[in-house]
Amino acid sequence: MADHVIHISEAEAASDFAELLARVRAGAEVVIENGKLPVAVMRAPVPARRSISECIALLPEDSTATIDPDFARDVKTAVESHRAPLEPPAWD
Repeated sequence: MADHVIHISEAEAASDFAELLARVRAGAEVVIENGKLPVAVMRAPVPARRSISECIALLPEDSTATIDPDFARDVKTAVESHRAPLEPPAWD
């Protein structure tokens, strides 16, 4: 969820796009409007995250990974060995 919502006109968005992106990076959600009608919404993307149980479920049955001080390294190794998207984008 955005820290705050900013409503601006199309002209304002076009006049200083760099500043608009800076506000989005800082956590704002920007609603670009034509009059009072919203035409676009800009916000930072939500990073994909997995729970620990989802990470464990992705490991092969014969995996020796355990939840110990090296668990994060084991998960990183598993993720790096599986670089293809698990669910391809809808446009593919």
